[in-house]
Amino acid sequence: MKRWMPFAWIAAFRFLREGWMQSLFILAGVAMGVAVIVFMSALMASSQANFLRRVLSAQAHIVMLPQDEVARPLRVARPLREMAGLLADPRVQRPAQRLRSIDQWQVILRQLQTMPEVLQATPVASGAALAVRGEASRSITLNGVEAETYFRIVLIPENMAAGTVRLGTDDVLIGTELAAQLGVGVGDRIRISAAGGREATLTVTGIFDLGNKSVNERTTYVALRTAQSLLGLIGGVTSIQVAVADIWAAESLAARIRGLSGVKVESWIATNQQFFTAINAQETMITMIRLAVGLSVALGIASVLVVSVVQRSREIGILRAMGAARGQILRVFLIQGGVLGFVGALIGASLAFAALRIFHAVVRQADGKELFPLIIDPWLFVAASALAAATGVLAAMAPALRAARLDPVVAIRG
Repeated sequence: MKRWMPFAWIAAFRFLREGWMQSLFILAGVAMGVAVIVFMSALMASSQANFLRRVLSAQAHIVMLPQDEVARPLRVARPLREMAGLLADPRVQRPAQRLRSIDQWQVILRQLQTMPEVLQATPVASGAALAVRGEASRSITLNGVEAETYFRIVLIPENMAAGTVRLGTDDVLIGTELAAQLGVGVGDRIRISAAGGREATLTVTGIFDLGNKSVNERTTYVALRTAQSLLGLIGGVTSIQVAVADIWAAESLAARIRGLSGVKVESWIATNQQFFTAINAQETMITMIRLAVGLSVALGIASVLVVSVVQRSREIGILRAMGAARGQILRVFLIQGGVLGFVGALIGASLAFAALRIFHAVVRQADGKELFPLIIDPWLFVAASALAAATGVLAAMAPALRAARLDPVVAIRG
């Protein structure tokens, strides 16, 4: 095999084999660095994906709402002695926000459905009400939805604790906490009382658990027409909820929809600003750790190869005297750096994969369930190996240039 191998590769592998102790140390350093980077990157990606899934499975990516009612100025007359010219003091009072429908919501909905960025858009009629059973009553948020479209945005079917997601005219879905407080189960009936004395007795067809106590206490779902009747919004809706293809572009798309429709538009990024800030801070921290580990790996490779150049000065001089070109000597040490980086990355990626599996199997929640689904992206390992090899080549550049510039006569003399 060696007879077909170029000279630079033969010399590089020979130098690595002869300095096997140094090679093992640098391989261990590269492997540990890559293992740390891959392990932390995979954990962060899995944690973020799990958190995003939990956040976005319980809310729309974009929500369109009626515009707030504007403040109106009140004019308070001054005392009569100051009334010359009918002067008045304006005082602005913010009006209470009434339950209102989005103007021409059907037109806006059709416009949204024609946008390629929009996966799903659905109308919702939402307002406050009371859920009553016997002597027990609880304040709730009544959401009237079209089940076929709404449950493709908010994944209630995946979070059902009991019953089904059937929503007929006389059906209601409630959370686990509300079911416990009212003492009801699937098939029981509760009375929903809204403002204006409007009431309806509905059958509990399903109980859901969205993993949030306050949401499970207050949130209920009924058919859209049922909510419109109870809330006094005949033919109206209080919001249009949208799912988009690119969740990270939700804010820019929300701004574009706001300009086209003239209604109030909020994206999940704006309503979860603290979470978004935490993600950015976490990514910045991980990036700094990656840079620090990568720099330490590069310095380790460079230092070992510098020592190798010093130790092999005489051999390099002999090779140069025998006709080896500067480019060949340069490639010898660049190959060493690349091989050390690539092989070390393969070992480190394997260690990281094993550590991730062990972590996922051992670290559990208090009830024994998995902490979060582990997402292992094969491209992460490919990228880490390629990056480590490139880092090895770059780290070998300085010692390789030094070796290529050695004068053969000086090097042989010692």
